[in-house]
Amino acid sequence: MKMWDKDKGTELNEFIENFTVGNDKAMDQYLAKHDVIGSLAHIQMLNRVQLLSNEEFRDLRAELLDIYTHIKEGKFLIEDGVEDVHSQVEMMLTRKLGAAGEKIHTGRSRNDQVLLDIKLFSRDKLEGLVTEITRLFNTLISQSGQYKDVLMPGYTHLQVAMPSSFGLWFGAYAESLSDDLIMLNAAYEIVNQNPLGSAAGYGSSFPLDRQYTTDLLGFQRMNYNSIYAQMNRGKMEMTVSRALASVAQTLGKLAMDVCLFMSQNFGFVSLPDEFTTGSSIMPHKKNPDVFEILRAKCNTIESLPNTIFSVANNLPSGYFRDYQLLKEKYLPAFDTMIECVQITSLAVENLIINRESITDEKYKYMFSVEEVNKKVQHGSSFREAYRSVAEDIENGTFSPDKQVNHVHEGSTGNLCNDRISEKFFDIKSKFPFEHVNTALELLLEKGDISS
Repeated sequence: MKMWDKDKGTELNEFIENFTVGNDKAMDQYLAKHDVIGSLAHIQMLNRVQLLSNEEFRDLRAELLDIYTHIKEGKFLIEDGVEDVHSQVEMMLTRKLGAAGEKIHTGRSRNDQVLLDIKLFSRDKLEGLVTEITRLFNTLISQSGQYKDVLMPGYTHLQVAMPSSFGLWFGAYAESLSDDLIMLNAAYEIVNQNPLGSAAGYGSSFPLDRQYTTDLLGFQRMNYNSIYAQMNRGKMEMTVSRALASVAQTLGKLAMDVCLFMSQNFGFVSLPDEFTTGSSIMPHKKNPDVFEILRAKCNTIESLPNTIFSVANNLPSGYFRDYQLLKEKYLPAFDTMIECVQITSLAVENLIINRESITDEKYKYMFSVEEVNKKVQHGSSFREAYRSVAEDIENGTFSPDKQVNHVHEGSTGNLCNDRISEKFFDIKSKFPFEHVNTALELLLEKGDISS
């Protein structure tokens, strides 16, 4: 079944058909439940504006809810010869309900239908991602508090620089996630606008009530201009992918740190044996494969905005089949991103910290700035103190006091984790998850079906 086939049984060249359909049927499995949710709102609106009778609406709603249940149970398939999820759902309705099933596409195009599906999918996945990021954030804050007094070397240019602490290091990645959450919130706001009713990009002569479907689906607002609603395809995926890339950058950098810190040359952290792999010929090896794979997966997510840009850039207004290719990269990226956050939470929670790393003689020079500052506090100018400590280092007479007393905001002695947490949860509170979920629960309610 092809929605564009005008009952002529047009046989498309098989090679052409396979090329143009590509992996779309597989990708549409990601969208199936969202397609049904969008259709539930659409038929309720059609009934409201008297384009569906009360009986037709009740029958369609009952069948759509059954299809939704099949999808949730993993029993939904797009049959051979059926082009996409939209065609499959309409065909299933028509088999059961005849003419009523054929009315479901009234006032709608596949263009606004698929864009709506992708937005509903993105909203759902962004909520799941924020949930997992919150768990990781809490793990990092907990580890930061537990190891706030355990010193470690800080580096610039990969050269030993100044005293840091594991508390400061864990807390840095927690605060990085709070900024990532700002990016995700902005992306969510772009997603949380209803395109349904824009049809093929130029509206409809039917008296559609777009505000009604906006409310039914829990959107914050609609994409008002019908042309812009379609222009949002590609732009929306780009915006969301940049937010995902921001999270990936945080996790990838953390993974790189751990890979360095686990090497014998650093020796700051280790993992339990069940978290590492060995070598086929070197019995002593315990490799941080989990963080290496994490780093690589995050790199692929960081490349996603470029991939989307290369497909969607410089297309004129209106719909183009080019956008179909975005699904293959965009839809699966969420599962990869969520998995990466989950594995980071597990691995970070189980990191074993070397509390004695700074006792190594090679790290004594990281206390040089502390000695300079002490001399300044005792009356020396900074330059005089700097030269004095430099001479001690050059002469081999430098013998530092390894006590560190940093008390300003954001330093080893004043991590400001309470403020970082306040920042994170303030941003999280801006996501309207409860409003959205309440709207969708009402839409999917299986009580008495009436208009």
